[in-house]
Amino acid sequence: MKRNQAFRIHAYGGPDALRRDDVPEPEVAAGQLLVEVKAAGINGLDAKIREGLLRGAFPLPLPATLGVELAGVVSRVGEGVTGFKVGDRVMGPLAGLGAYANFVAVNAANLALTPEGLDDVAAAALPVASLAAWQSLRAAGELTPGQKVLIHGAAGGVGGFAVQFAKAEGATVWATASATSRDHVLKLGADVVIDRNAQRFESLAEGIDLVLDLVGGDVLDRSWQVLAPGGAIVSAVDLGISAKTPVGRKGIAFATRPDAARLRLAAEAVVSGKLRSTIAEVVGFDQIPAAVERVRIGHAPGKIVADFTR
Repeated sequence: MKRNQAFRIHAYGGPDALRRDDVPEPEVAAGQLLVEVKAAGINGLDAKIREGLLRGAFPLPLPATLGVELAGVVSRVGEGVTGFKVGDRVMGPLAGLGAYANFVAVNAANLALTPEGLDDVAAAALPVASLAAWQSLRAAGELTPGQKVLIHGAAGGVGGFAVQFAKAEGATVWATASATSRDHVLKLGADVVIDRNAQRFESLAEGIDLVLDLVGGDVLDRSWQVLAPGGAIVSAVDLGISAKTPVGRKGIAFATRPDAARLRLAAEAVVSGKLRSTIAEVVGFDQIPAAVERVRIGHAPGKIVADFTR
């Protein structure tokens, strides 16, 4: 078996804090699969962890391998695992860290078989973004036709799927994005796209039943005033939203959870063309630290994915 290398942080910091190390091959516990990683999605969470912004809420023993989602091939099957065999192509979220390594032990329940017609790079772009979009849109209750949904950060990986899912449920979709991403978000199905840099969304949007906050900060603070009576804000970036929720309003902090069946459905929809997955950039394994930084400062619409075969 080839050597196992991983991108780890030994201390919190900037781009240089993420370093490539030789690491032992992971042990495979009961209920787990050893996956040879072929591709991994790059997420904004990586930069937040790298910089130590989440250490208060999620203390992390260092050194730690970053990366939260992957696609690859089953290399070993742990005791008690059914439905998978060596050589199967799989994809999924880790529900933890460690995807930026050549070999990763993953709970089998987190993983779905990668459908034919979906390569590893495309598969690695799906787990976190598609599941976060689907689940966050339902965190305040099921969507119903005719509701008005406002999605902040609609050009990103999660936002792009959220636009499509909300539109498919019959919602009227409002979105905020940069001017350069406007056409992209409209093609995904948004009814109204507000230029986040030139327009104040709170001056344009009103009567919103659900705000999906993928940005946080000032954007979250300004979003309360656009809600309809009984409306809610679901934030995927501000875990402290409940403390900021005004009296009479509903604010929900959201965290993605694994759902292999839903992930498989999303992957099949991408293969069939019913769901659009946008990959902004594909980088090699060695370029992961730079890619994490690009996600932090902003990039083209869609998802950045690391192709470990490059």
